[in-house]
Amino acid sequence: MFSLSLRLQTLLGRFWASFSYVGLAVGTLFFAASLTPSLLPRHFAVQGILSGFALAVGYGLGVFFVWLWLYLEIPEPNAKTQRVSKQITTVAVAIVVALFLWRASIWQNSIRQLMEMEPVATAYPWRVALIALLTGVLLIATARCLSYLWRYVHRKINLVVPRRVSYVVSTLVVVVGVFLIADNVIARLALNAADALFLRLDQVVDDGVEQPTAATASGSAESLIAWDTIGRQGKMFVATGPTRQAISQFWGKEAVQPLRVYVGLGTKETTHQRATLARQELQRVGGFDRSVLVVATPTGTGWLDPGGVDTFEYLHAGDTAIVSMQYSYLPSWLTILVDPTRSRDSAKDLFDEIYDHWTTLPKNSRPKLYVHGLSLGALGSAASADLFTVFEDPIQGGVWSGPPFASTVWTRATRYRNPDSPMWLPKSRDGSMLRFTGQENTLDQSGKRWGPMRFVFIQHASDPMTFFAPELLYRKPDWLVGQRGPDVSPYLSWLPIVTLLQAGFDLPMATTVPAGYGHNFAPSSYIDAWVEVSQPEAWSADDTRRLKQLFVK
Repeated sequence: MFSLSLRLQTLLGRFWASFSYVGLAVGTLFFAASLTPSLLPRHFAVQGILSGFALAVGYGLGVFFVWLWLYLEIPEPNAKTQRVSKQITTVAVAIVVALFLWRASIWQNSIRQLMEMEPVATAYPWRVALIALLTGVLLIATARCLSYLWRYVHRKINLVVPRRVSYVVSTLVVVVGVFLIADNVIARLALNAADALFLRLDQVVDDGVEQPTAATASGSAESLIAWDTIGRQGKMFVATGPTRQAISQFWGKEAVQPLRVYVGLGTKETTHQRATLARQELQRVGGFDRSVLVVATPTGTGWLDPGGVDTFEYLHAGDTAIVSMQYSYLPSWLTILVDPTRSRDSAKDLFDEIYDHWTTLPKNSRPKLYVHGLSLGALGSAASADLFTVFEDPIQGGVWSGPPFASTVWTRATRYRNPDSPMWLPKSRDGSMLRFTGQENTLDQSGKRWGPMRFVFIQHASDPMTFFAPELLYRKPDWLVGQRGPDVSPYLSWLPIVTLLQAGFDLPMATTVPAGYGHNFAPSSYIDAWVEVSQPEAWSADDTRRLKQLFVK
């Protein structure tokens, strides 16, 4: 028994000694830095995994620093100096970690308070530390396995080629091999699993959602679009929404039933075929005879935010038609990583199909035409219209919410904003064509002059889907320069590498916060935007107040 215990102690001692002290010190500091606030509040489990990644990255940087020191043949400090410096460093790092763990709940509550969320009594520091340690060790062990693999390959190749040549060839073999395995095995298995899961979810029919019986509804018996092919979010869109009676009650006069057309991903094989069918269905139900028409691009799952579409139908007393089609059933944050071109291709095909027919109609009797999209839908919708074509026969405008960081239209408008405006609430030139707004309505800050086309971006300063950027790795973002957004923690500071990790972990959590923050948009913001863009007839400030009250949940 004593022999077994001694052997175990020896193995543990060797295992501990195999770690780089500098790597552990730097990794621990990265762990502490990851506890600082980012754009969104974090559950302790998410925080633990994030901190584990930070720990592993910091450890790797520390190991690289030691290797570089030795490679440059810089003299090492003597044994006594090393011993004293390690003691001082250990104490300093321990103090930093203890302080940051103590401050973690304060930092998290600084975000929760701004987002009107209940404060947390504790950030569960010991749970966070344990999860981070397990995650970090797993990642470091994986990196060590790759290191052992490289050494093994190097020894074999070095038998037949010179040492330096073997270094290059071994590195290429390992890197390419790992990439192929990660891309063709791990990533493919993960994506296939996600694809199967979300495909199954897309086929689920929520309680209370039934096939419509009205002839003018997509998916009805008279429709050109089969009900079973529409998809879960499409079914929700066409089977719900404000009724003619509800809109009539709001207006105090007779209204009409809004028209909604939706083509599912499984309805037709190609985007062009789906777009053609959408236009044919829109013609069948009389959508081109309405006063206003919206070409809407959904999110990755095919969802259209009721706050954006229902409010629009109320604004125009139901004399509306909204047409949309599905291009994916994966969440936007996953779709944008897998294939962000899906939304662009789908939005362009649908817009071209609708716009081409719209331009053949008499200008004095055709509906006003708008575009709309949320999240990945905003990316696709904003890029759907060819400017030269639209300027020849202009549409009336559009409303886009939560534009993702990959949107070229949003990026260009933000980059070339007026110098006196912050990135989280830009001003574009004289504001006659494009304006930005957020939690509070700021659309009147660009003056009263609007041009013939009116576009509005709705964005929140706390939205990681909008403000994530690979450049966070090495550069402080513009949205942290000068005055910061009203929903961004005053304690948030940019830290190289760490802020990138934090924002990356915020992405899948972007909709876990209340409406009006992160990637969740309140109906009131849509109402303000649509009022400015679509200019509903006989509309007053009191009507805006009443409609906002109607959509308060």
